[in-house]
Amino acid sequence: MFTCVILFINLFVAVSGLFIYRERIPNGDSVPNPCGTGGIWNGVGHYNQNGGGTLNPFGLEFSQNYHMWTIALCNADSDGDGKTNGEELGDPFCDWTQGVNINHLKDTTGHPGICEPIGSPLCATQEGKFSC
Repeated sequence: MFTCVILFINLFVAVSGLFIYRERIPNGDSVPNPCGTGGIWNGVGHYNQNGGGTLNPFGLEFSQNYHMWTIALCNADSDGDGKTNGEELGDPFCDWTQGVNINHLKDTTGHPGICEPIGSPLCATQEGKFSC
């Protein structure tokens, strides 16, 4: 019985961690699936769309920034697609703060950790790291 309780607690912490991190970036709950199949990419910092496993370049930089949205992370182009993380997440002016509504926060335009468009020569280095 005790083992089941510990397992449940660990599972709850692992699953809820995704939601905590998504709240720490602008529009973290509405990052589009870069595969073009519609829907959102729940594991924004991972190559796995549901989270877990290998971190993508944005996930690595987010982790190195102590899981905080900073001006440096906002201005970075983690996935190398020519758009800053802020542009892709709808915070082009890098002034979003968790829990504060910024009137000019825009919709997401892309994924900050997966180079788009997938299959383009610019994004060839990420091939084989995830699947659509």
